[in-house]
Amino acid sequence: MTEVTDLADRYITIWNETDATRRRELIAQTWTEDASYLDPLMQGEGWSGIDAMIEAVQTQLPQHRFRRTSEVDEHHGQLRFSWEIGPQPGKPVAVGVDFATVQGDRLRTVTGFLDGVPSAPELAG
Repeated sequence: MTEVTDLADRYITIWNETDATRRRELIAQTWTEDASYLDPLMQGEGWSGIDAMIEAVQTQLPQHRFRRTSEVDEHHGQLRFSWEIGPQPGKPVAVGVDFATVQGDRLRTVTGFLDGVPSAPELAG
């Protein structure tokens, strides 16, 4: 497993971690302090903003899990990978692609694009 694949997998693990203390530890190990996340439905700034955003998604979609669905592409400190979220087992409620910038061994920015949102009202709340 490559370092960038490990980084993307840690990122997915954070989205699935429901223990708040453990999730914050993983965020600090995976993201830079000045990190940011942005997608069409939400955004988060810094460790606390990213944690709050992930907690809100977990509250809105309990029993749903993120899964990486593609290889991780990387060049010049940029990452790209696809994902889905849905119940286990079950049909995904959303699929997308994330683009990330890496600083050292951590994520600095992630910009998410939604490729398919079959349950948009459920996600938009």
